[in-house]
Amino acid sequence: MGKRQEKEKRARRRVASERRGHPGRRVPVRAGRLSPDRAVPANIPRPPYAPDAPPFLPAVPPDELPDRMRAAGHAGREVLLELADAVNVGMTTDELDRICHEACIARGGYPSPLHYKGFPKSLCTSVNEVICHGIPDDRALLDGDIVNCDVTIYLHGVHGDCNATFFVGDVDDEGRRLVQVTKEALWKGIDQVRPGARLYEVGRAIQTHAEAAGFGVVRSFVGHGVGEEFHTAPAVLHYYDPSNDLVLTPGLTFTIEPMINEGSWELGRIWPDGWTAPTRDGSRSAQFEHSLLVTATGVEVLTMLPGEPHGT
Repeated sequence: MGKRQEKEKRARRRVASERRGHPGRRVPVRAGRLSPDRAVPANIPRPPYAPDAPPFLPAVPPDELPDRMRAAGHAGREVLLELADAVNVGMTTDELDRICHEACIARGGYPSPLHYKGFPKSLCTSVNEVICHGIPDDRALLDGDIVNCDVTIYLHGVHGDCNATFFVGDVDDEGRRLVQVTKEALWKGIDQVRPGARLYEVGRAIQTHAEAAGFGVVRSFVGHGVGEEFHTAPAVLHYYDPSNDLVLTPGLTFTIEPMINEGSWELGRIWPDGWTAPTRDGSRSAQFEHSLLVTATGVEVLTMLPGEPHGT
């Protein structure tokens, strides 16, 4: 066993000992060490923000956008499901990043988070009290953790964006309830999407469901338009704000990705890395996300595979 593996094993034993003496106790997440940059093969098309992207990208007919979005969305979902199978006690979030990175490349895509506004990794991994934008490192996942994996793949000139929160080992009942309610809240929001609906109907449905369960809805981060750009208009609030009154029209593509906190909805201080966003009170946070297309009759979930049931 290498020195790093032995150190991680000792850390897990120490945490387990602390928890036995204090049932329900969680050790706050702390930053670990980052691995070196992962390379992307030269034949993989880059988004414009990649440091080695070509100066000009070939034009693509706009009427192909829905088909390209479906392909990217399905690929992103496949990568997320690979991560779901991989999450386990003792695994580092850096190992999850490696799996995501290689899975994107295997599908001919570029992992969208890599080098986006300086983000150093191919995946966001947000553990326990981290709301979003956690950077994968050498921290081992501990028994009882929850971890959100946020996957986006750049494929066929568009971004397929989705995420889910997974259980690590034996998670307590309240943690499981938080994750379940967050998933339900996402689908409450999706159910509001149809031509003619106002965007605030999405936020109202999510907030109503989450707060009825006693949880807080994060205000500091929102869903967004997605397509040839990673993040664009409209801003999709996950709480009710009557000013968020865009009328939904066929062809619009955007994400819904509620972040629901066990305690207060408030954001704490962003870590010195400039990305990692914890809850203010240290309570756990869960998140789920799908990319959507408004159709002539309702909504298509672009980041679900054919045959997956509603609510997955």
